[in-house]
Amino acid sequence: MRDHQEPLASDADPASPMAVVPASPAPVIEAIGLGKRVPSPEGELVILADVDLAIAPGETVAVVGASGSGKSTLLGLLAGLDLPSDGRVRLDGHDLTALDEDGRARVRAHCVGFVFQSFQLLPSLTALENVMLPLELAAVPGARERAREELARVGLAHRLGHYPRQLSGGEQQRVAIARAFATSPRVLLADEPTGNLDRATGERIGELLFEMNRERHTTLVLVTHDPALAAHCTRRIELDGGRVRAASEPAA
Repeated sequence: MRDHQEPLASDADPASPMAVVPASPAPVIEAIGLGKRVPSPEGELVILADVDLAIAPGETVAVVGASGSGKSTLLGLLAGLDLPSDGRVRLDGHDLTALDEDGRARVRAHCVGFVFQSFQLLPSLTALENVMLPLELAAVPGARERAREELARVGLAHRLGHYPRQLSGGEQQRVAIARAFATSPRVLLADEPTGNLDRATGERIGELLFEMNRERHTTLVLVTHDPALAAHCTRRIELDGGRVRAASEPAA
């Protein structure tokens, strides 16, 4: 008989303090009052101001806005590649603004993959060696075989020994995507990943990026001018003059 017993948590009103409500996951990326200013001949230039955002694990977020609105600067700050003039950035629980350059580099190596507009492949290394590099730096066992598997996943099993100059733009970006995912990062940061590609190639690269992101359950933050690419994301943040002008809510 439970007539005079306290209600179990499962019986409680959801608004009751006794209700069991699943905890929201802690943000994997968080920016608090983020600002960036640089000197210029005309005086101090404000690139970003008062940016607050929180990105949950597994989200896909597009950062959009006109050229010069601060998109790439924001991405660099979220990765700890640069330090803000104001505010803080937390990445995977680490306060990047409290770390020195070596500390920030260790956090990036542990949990971040990058895809850039200009590919950023090392010209003196083959496709296989480019993908192996972050694995070797992280002392991941079996780096060569892991790199082969990643290149096969992006359709380049036949291009392992080719150098970047021997690859098309689309193939170079596939190598860059393979390299970005090779270390199983929690977060993938992509800066205009289709910006240097023709439309058809860009669409294929975009599809590949989102396919692999779904497979690996990675958190993706994507800077892009391409509305079609941004539409694939579950949330959109629009910058205007270095400030957040609009931000959609995360998809349910």
